[in-house]
Amino acid sequence: MDKTETLAWLRRISGDLASATIKRLEESLPWYADMPPARRSAVGLVAQAGISSFIQWYDDPKSMPAIAADIFAAAPRELLRSVSLQQTLQLVRVTVEVTEERVAAKGDHLRDAILLYSREVAFAAADVYARAAETRGLWDARLEALVVDSILTGEADEELPSRIAALGWHGHGEVAVLVGTTPPLLDVDQLRRTARKLGVDVLIGVQGSRLVLVIGRAELPSRSEELFAELPFPEIARRLEPGFGNGHLVLGPPVPALVDASQSARAALAGFAVARAWRHAPRPVEADDLLPERALAGDPLAKHTLVERIYRPLQTHSTDLVATLWSYLDNGRSLEATARELFVHPNTVRYRLKRVSEVIGWDATGPREALILQTALILGSIGTDTTRRRPPSSRRAHG
Repeated sequence: MDKTETLAWLRRISGDLASATIKRLEESLPWYADMPPARRSAVGLVAQAGISSFIQWYDDPKSMPAIAADIFAAAPRELLRSVSLQQTLQLVRVTVEVTEERVAAKGDHLRDAILLYSREVAFAAADVYARAAETRGLWDARLEALVVDSILTGEADEELPSRIAALGWHGHGEVAVLVGTTPPLLDVDQLRRTARKLGVDVLIGVQGSRLVLVIGRAELPSRSEELFAELPFPEIARRLEPGFGNGHLVLGPPVPALVDASQSARAALAGFAVARAWRHAPRPVEADDLLPERALAGDPLAKHTLVERIYRPLQTHSTDLVATLWSYLDNGRSLEATARELFVHPNTVRYRLKRVSEVIGWDATGPREALILQTALILGSIGTDTTRRRPPSSRRAHG
């Protein structure tokens, strides 16, 4: 039988081949039989297109690239999301098996043509899925950048939770934002692998020379539960530090959930902007350790934090603690000079300073924390004076 006769015979049996292929798919591939009718029909179209394209290719072998692409063009786009590459290759194999069985008696040249064609179709299938994965990856990267930008700007809208869900966010509970410099060669995959080992999930945003990580606690890998169980965020930041470039690395305070992450982001960004003002700042450094620099730079969140977490609790607890702290800091952290000014014993000063530390969590005897406390006292005094002046003017205005 010459090529013309073979082509005519193939065209006559193409319908039977397609029917036999569909029947074999139902018998040998459980996932095909379990599909909804519409998707099963779409898979059948791909199989029929493969048989028709083989006949066209056998007539003109030079048309292979276009024909192989046309096979998958027959399927709707959503089929890529419901049929895996492995399942597609199973489909190709079944189709080739059925076709090969029917043409086996027609000679080795036709069987060899089928094997060559099936190889090209398999490569075409891999290319289709690779392109889809690349497109999906680019879409995910753009969506992730949009989510991180929304968190940094604090302009979260009603769509933010759905966007986060679309990214496959596995975080739960507390979240903190880490801000540093972008390295010359950013390895995003390595950052994600390290995060998973630490029991956290991350959203990664690159803004020019600035690299931002939104870190949320996630389910711990079974083999890592004992080693990394509930690490504090500063330790997590320290382990992620190698993924950043040179320069300062600032960790925002933890917040209850991802929807509150903009609060941590504001603190981290403000700290990153002024970190160079602390000559010996550690890496990473917590944003709350940069409260004095942030307040001097005009950060309202830092001013509010200093007053509400240091000045007001001390003022509420005891005016003696405020007076002792003022005197101690003004006298160069000298116990004896403070005791003389307040007409008390140095042990009384020690006791009061210990109470200060117990009430607010900061120790005035350290140089760095002394700066934080003194800044809080100054801001608190300014705010208190302002508050005292407001009620009379307010009453006059209403009078």
